[in-house]
Amino acid sequence: MATVPGQYLLVTNSARVWNMANRKTAPNALAALAFAMALSLLLGGCAPLVLGGAAVGATVVAQERPVKEAFSDTAIQASIDKKLLEFSVDIFQKVDISVVEGKVLLTGLVPEPQNRLDATRIAWQADGVKEVINEIEIKDKSTLGDATRDTWITTKLRSKITFDGQISGINYTIDTVNQKIYLTGIAQSQAELDRVTAYAHDIAYVRGVVSYVRVKEPAPRTVGDGG
Repeated sequence: MATVPGQYLLVTNSARVWNMANRKTAPNALAALAFAMALSLLLGGCAPLVLGGAAVGATVVAQERPVKEAFSDTAIQASIDKKLLEFSVDIFQKVDISVVEGKVLLTGLVPEPQNRLDATRIAWQADGVKEVINEIEIKDKSTLGDATRDTWITTKLRSKITFDGQISGINYTIDTVNQKIYLTGIAQSQAELDRVTAYAHDIAYVRGVVSYVRVKEPAPRTVGDGG
């Protein structure tokens, strides 16, 4: 949902390594991810994690999070994906996951209320999870047109914040479900976050914007700063 269908992506804040279209072929991809993560950890986190031709390690270094913390989110993401896949391939394909600072955001469309509860329960089973935010919607009424529109909205917003010099776009994760935008990540300031949400609200077809973005705390002042 947060990327163009059928393409692997360079992970930003979350540990996403495939989009919803690719989750149908996830068993093989998941095995490859687990192997790559294990290799990265054995190398002490120094080697970039390369998936789909993109170096995740290079990305997490550029984010506001410490490298260790970012790779911890990657481990949480992989663990939840594995548990969901083992529990139900159907739920795995319908639920989208983002992880930032141990905070898990679940979005997607499922047929039954029990599916929503199961996804939450499984997410909490992963080590390191600090919070689970469940925004999964019940009754899968989406059509191909709906999914295409969600992808268009996400791409539009990603483009706007990427090319705005006043926004550190790499620190935001964007998910769109039923024309509703969900934001997670770390904002440099409240003004930056307001700018991002304003862009989101201005995009055609958007029904709402839900933000779980944390505003970065200002650096403590040191003696001699003046003022």
